[in-house]
Amino acid sequence: MTDHLTLALVGAKDVAKDLGKKGTTSDLTLFNAVHDDRAVTIVEPTQFPERFPPLLYALAMADRAVFAIPALNREVAETAATLEMFNLPVDVRLGAAVGVDELRRAFKGSPLETAPTEPLDLVQLRRELDGWTAPAVEGPVRVPIDHAFPVKGVGAVALGVVRRGTLKAHERLRLYPTERTVEVRSIQVHDVDVPEATSGQRVGVALKGVEADEIARGHALAPEGSLSTSTELRGDGFRRSRYYRGVLDQGAQLQLLVGLQLVPARLAESGPTTVRVVSDRPVAFTPGERMVLSDLSPPSGPRIVGGATIVA
Repeated sequence: MTDHLTLALVGAKDVAKDLGKKGTTSDLTLFNAVHDDRAVTIVEPTQFPERFPPLLYALAMADRAVFAIPALNREVAETAATLEMFNLPVDVRLGAAVGVDELRRAFKGSPLETAPTEPLDLVQLRRELDGWTAPAVEGPVRVPIDHAFPVKGVGAVALGVVRRGTLKAHERLRLYPTERTVEVRSIQVHDVDVPEATSGQRVGVALKGVEADEIARGHALAPEGSLSTSTELRGDGFRRSRYYRGVLDQGAQLQLLVGLQLVPARLAESGPTTVRVVSDRPVAFTPGERMVLSDLSPPSGPRIVGGATIVA
């Protein structure tokens, strides 16, 4: 298989099941559409809006997003505000109850105002999926882990998408942000054993040197020294969500998302375009990647706070 894509399908919850076969289920539900040389994984934030983190995880896992809008309601508004904080291509698909003019008025001044917008048509959407692929990213391999579980006779198996470089069987990698080193025993791509997997491919990885219950969502496989770790992160180009109703004073308690790592953090400093946060535990990162801040208990309105580019 040569063409791969991880797609976040947000908004309506009755669309993803018609695009792929149901796979891994947790607070997220993954649907797989595999045929010929195409493999698309569709991520649905199943437990959103009751819980906010699934929406963050779904968008953080994705190469692009489809925002299916059955009606303009509070859930859609919070999803729209959150999408603004991720650097993802977004395609909007409208249900019969939502008109284009109504949408433009609702999202006026946001990137979604000018996003590609079409009526929700499953046949057309399936055709478009075949033309979308993940970007190839070169460099030292990096595999953020989204699920892990034990398999009898195999040991710990981790699931994730190769976000950078090439993952090879039998290589030894660090399990960031921990200090542990693990060995890649074997690799599967959509249930097929392979000697290696490249950027964009979704993998199941059998690991030696760690137990499944020692692996958490957000851990990442990468060569020693290829990622930075810190409890203090600085961001540039900070953009506060215009819908956030909380107060961003020094010491504010927030949630920090980097990759698939979601950790409690304290706001140490903020300016018009800069932000500095101190997390409760070390976070692995590469300067230049995105960090997103949320507030799980705001006084009112959306739980998204803002986003920035990590500089240190």
